[in-house]
Amino acid sequence: MTAPTAETDNKFSEFLNKLRPMDDRIIVSPVEQETATSFGLVLPDTASKEKPQKGKVIAVGPGKLTEDGKRVAMTVKAGDMILYTKYGPTEVKVEGKEIYFLQESDVLAIIK
Repeated sequence: MTAPTAETDNKFSEFLNKLRPMDDRIIVSPVEQETATSFGLVLPDTASKEKPQKGKVIAVGPGKLTEDGKRVAMTVKAGDMILYTKYGPTEVKVEGKEIYFLQESDVLAIIK
């Protein structure tokens, strides 16, 4: 895998600016958590095959529509750090980077 370049980062940012999630959908950039032993030894990504469950919200939809046609406001907003369910997100690769699409109901907590 090649290292990301400034051009790749620009294309990725431009692509994200064009996305608008539908209803109660959220776009999240996963945050890889560093894994360390009790001795302080940092393990590489290949040592842990777990999917990340923490991420930064990039964009949110307008909210879920109720049966009577009213919108329910979203609790999360762009920029929030969240914890989400392990198997809820839909993974999409764009310009070599992963983004996740998930529903607001897959969000477990907002990290303050």
